[in-house]
Amino acid sequence: MFHLNFSIPCLYVLARFLLPLPWHRRSKIAVGALLLFGSQYHLWGRLSSGSVFSPEFPQGVVLAFNWAFGAILFLAIFQIALDLVGLAKLAFRRPAAIVSTHARYGAAISAMVLAAVAVHQATRLPEPKDVEVSIRGLPAEFDGYQLLQLSDLHLSRLFQEDWARVVVERANALGADLMVVTGDLIDGSVEARRADVEPLRDLRAPDGIWMIPGNHEYYFGYDEWMRRFGELGLRGLTNSHTVLRRGDAGIVLAGLADLRAPANGHEGPDLDAALAGAPADAPVILLEHQPRNAPERAGRADLQLSGHTHGGMIIGLDRLFALANNGFVAGAYRIGEMTMYVSNGTGLWPGFGLRLGKPPELTRITLRPAA
Repeated sequence: MFHLNFSIPCLYVLARFLLPLPWHRRSKIAVGALLLFGSQYHLWGRLSSGSVFSPEFPQGVVLAFNWAFGAILFLAIFQIALDLVGLAKLAFRRPAAIVSTHARYGAAISAMVLAAVAVHQATRLPEPKDVEVSIRGLPAEFDGYQLLQLSDLHLSRLFQEDWARVVVERANALGADLMVVTGDLIDGSVEARRADVEPLRDLRAPDGIWMIPGNHEYYFGYDEWMRRFGELGLRGLTNSHTVLRRGDAGIVLAGLADLRAPANGHEGPDLDAALAGAPADAPVILLEHQPRNAPERAGRADLQLSGHTHGGMIIGLDRLFALANNGFVAGAYRIGEMTMYVSNGTGLWPGFGLRLGKPPELTRITLRPAA
């Protein structure tokens, strides 16, 4: 079903773009074969590693596949638009083709250019983004406290050691009091990603580097990865918490397991366990990879930090991601007395390496007391 869903845009392109072209039959067969080959990127990825989530090809091949897949997707969208316009005009035209050959060529060129732009934007280095959050009852000692959120690094054959090292340098340069990583750090096994995750050892913040698992950690050996992250100096918060102190004042930093954990043989998110023993009068910052259950957390947390959606990746397409995530896809949301921030992500899943208008980010969050 996974591969079939990703094949639908290609099937539409074959039927509505390629077949009507005035080309020789052999040319159509050759181009059609190339389109089918490119559309099955995730199948080739599964054959390379055993998982659609970790294509183990050279970086250039991963980039080329993402460009080809993006070009097919955008061409399908453009062709649908052309077909709708052609059908709307059909009643007012003399007998003629609904969509002209020139329009098809223009759509194909536009799709290829747009895919190249989308791959470039997806693989660019993340820029800092400053967000200010007001929290009721925030102790004065924490006024101006800064935490840096990284999310969805997806270290892989697309985002490798050199990329990770620059991201770590940029993160450290922002001088936050605390760093949190809200899941999906990797795609691949510990052995496959050993060099790519090594730069994470150099992350630095006075109050430490804390992380929670995303759904992808459970796909590649959760226990082994959590041990590896601990060796790199990242402290896990899976259904647990810590208390950050400034003198006698404190705030609670809690983290949850991912919603996909039970399907992979592990304990699911448990907010009661995460907050067990936490000081009742301290504000709570909650880390949860997927944002969809935020309304259930609002009564017990003051700030929730999430990722998972990659900001929707493409303007317009982000509405589909919002539907799949209870309406939450990117940026800040106010839910009762709780603020939730959903990061666009620092990296991106290499199986869909496309961004348009949804840039990667390093999110620096400054805390302020609410009136």
